[in-house]
Amino acid sequence: MDIDLARTFLEIVRHGSLAAAAEKLFVTQTAITARVQKLESQLGSTLFVRNRAGARLTANGEAFVVYANQLVQTWEAARRDLPLPEGYDNVLHIGGEVSLCNPLMLSWAAELREKIPSHALRMDIRDGENLLRQLELGVLDAALVYQPEYWPGLQVEQVLEEKLILVRTPNRPAPYVYIDWGTDFRRQHDAALPEKAKAALSFNLGPLALQYILENGGSGYFRTRVVRTYLESGALEVVTKAPEFGYPTYLVYSRDRDSATLQQAFDLLREVIKADDDWSQRWNPLS
Repeated sequence: MDIDLARTFLEIVRHGSLAAAAEKLFVTQTAITARVQKLESQLGSTLFVRNRAGARLTANGEAFVVYANQLVQTWEAARRDLPLPEGYDNVLHIGGEVSLCNPLMLSWAAELREKIPSHALRMDIRDGENLLRQLELGVLDAALVYQPEYWPGLQVEQVLEEKLILVRTPNRPAPYVYIDWGTDFRRQHDAALPEKAKAALSFNLGPLALQYILENGGSGYFRTRVVRTYLESGALEVVTKAPEFGYPTYLVYSRDRDSATLQQAFDLLREVIKADDDWSQRWNPLS
């Protein structure tokens, strides 16, 4: 199927009309109409109900949104990765969540480049939901996520067990800073600490929240490895009798894409995790 047809379909969905999609894609509305007709003919389905207000998705159109996104994303990934870098016949595509990028993903990347020099390396840092989608599409070989999904053929292995603990700056324990560590944390946190569920200050990125607290004071939940150095130095202290929450990290990959090289990459990951139990941020805001 012509990728431009899927891309055109998604632009209509985003902007609500054929005219707006035509303007966005710098083509005529007649061309957009022709593309929609061709796409509907190929699928044997009506995708839009068109009226003066714009274009509304039919039930078949709603169902096709997922497939269209997959088609476009896979095509864009192929365009990005091909041709292979000169001198390489293989590529490792590894993904990881944003808050794992420093130092875990960084250290893993260094080991992969040193120990598996035959393969080019693509590191993809994004949120867990997108990583799992990329894995399902076959764009990624493996990913590190906090909250995996399970489907046939997907291998899920816990590689790290960690806790989220409540810490604070000793002299300035307020305000309470809410850090969004995902669905499971939100549910458990709000049940255990309902009075803190609607904090006035919140972040969706742990390293940014930690930097804020170290510079401005406050308290919040962080991974034990990340705050260890700050606890030892006295920059932070543990809040006693506060609930603790489990926060494991999972390695996920498709068993269909498994290989000796991929297993070697996983062994290197385990060595990195075993060797480095201090994940304090690389910057020092107190210096």
